[in-house]
Amino acid sequence: MYAAAMLPLIIIVVVAIPLLVVAFRAAGRSKAAGEHPVPEDDRAQQRTEQEFADAEAYQEQWRDEEKKHPKNTIL
Repeated sequence: MYAAAMLPLIIIVVVAIPLLVVAFRAAGRSKAAGEHPVPEDDRAQQRTEQEFADAEAYQEQWRDEEKKHPKNTIL
């Protein structure tokens, strides 16, 4: 009778708590790995900056086109 009441508590202690500990450790490791990105070399950084510059230039071109044509009347 007393053992039947203790069975859920024993299952929680033996199974659930170690699973929680493992999950928190895995989450901590993945977070630590994500906080240190791979460093870029000069060529990759220059390419990224060029892509941003190209995107900003296209955005300005797109805005100019939008000013020329009111919404929903491009076609």
